[in-house]
Amino acid sequence: MRFFLSLFAMVLVMTTKPIGAQNPATVPVRTLGTIERYKPELDKILPVDSKLEVLADGFTWTEGPLWMGDEKTGYLLFTDIPRNSIFSWSKFHGISLFMQPSGYTGVTYYGLEPGANGLLKDSEGNLVMCEHGDRRVSVLTPAGGKRTLADNYQGKRLNSPNDGVLKSNGDIYFTDPPYGLPQRENDPRRELDHFGVYRISKKTGQLSLITTELARPNGIGFSPDEKTLYVAQSDPKKAIWMSFDVKEDGTVGAGKLFYDATDQVGKHPGLPDGLSVDKTGNLWASGPGGIYIFSPSGVLLGRINTGERTSNCCFGEDGSTLFVTADSNLCRIRTSASGL
Repeated sequence: MRFFLSLFAMVLVMTTKPIGAQNPATVPVRTLGTIERYKPELDKILPVDSKLEVLADGFTWTEGPLWMGDEKTGYLLFTDIPRNSIFSWSKFHGISLFMQPSGYTGVTYYGLEPGANGLLKDSEGNLVMCEHGDRRVSVLTPAGGKRTLADNYQGKRLNSPNDGVLKSNGDIYFTDPPYGLPQRENDPRRELDHFGVYRISKKTGQLSLITTELARPNGIGFSPDEKTLYVAQSDPKKAIWMSFDVKEDGTVGAGKLFYDATDQVGKHPGLPDGLSVDKTGNLWASGPGGIYIFSPSGVLLGRINTGERTSNCCFGEDGSTLFVTADSNLCRIRTSASGL
């Protein structure tokens, strides 16, 4: 972790004038959207006076928020996929460039979404990236270089790893839809005949296919007891979240519908995308209109309406701040929940 903090400090010195909110101490607070409250239980985890604050804007398409470090010295990382970049935000320094390139290191044009997408930490606290352009899951080593964790399944290249989650035993689960391929599902570079959910074994390093039930798997997360795996599907014809029972060997059973938001597609911008789970098992998941807040049983408690296509969210700072990536914006909202 000290490596990332020192690297972050170095990047702050090296980078040029930041985007959006440049001095957090002097920039006026701008809010975004509204909150819809469907169930009284929402008041217990999202205070009635909570507002979605815009921390920075002017990006192309923000994604993959991840909190690094503790409340006092930590910072947020997030991706801008079209810019092939990872940015950082700190309440002390605002926005700075953290890494470029982030997900594509080739020398030719590679579509509109070449960069890294979802970010997570491995069991040692190292930064793990789901890379669209290089079609792999990689880790940033303490020495500063990248190491590939997975880039093929049974000899065939992955499509474009999208989002991932760490299991407490060190295994990494990730989704692999076609969104990072320049021509998506019709791209001639595509080698696999499915869009899957995978697991990288911490013990063996082996990549195994978990499920191909979802046509467009995207956001992914575990319940607090890790007995349930949640996966979002970014398919406008079937905009859903699925749940899977996790077996002792790390495989999963047949998927079950957790929530269906297909009737909201077209009425509000966006699709099911990234998600986070709090310590009591509530899901905070991006979908049409903003962030959907579900109880562990799949009851929709409320929605943070951003008015923008909303890609992802994560908990950070003291564990009760929810950071939200919404189109060109980086936002946060104070909650009464605590992230895993």
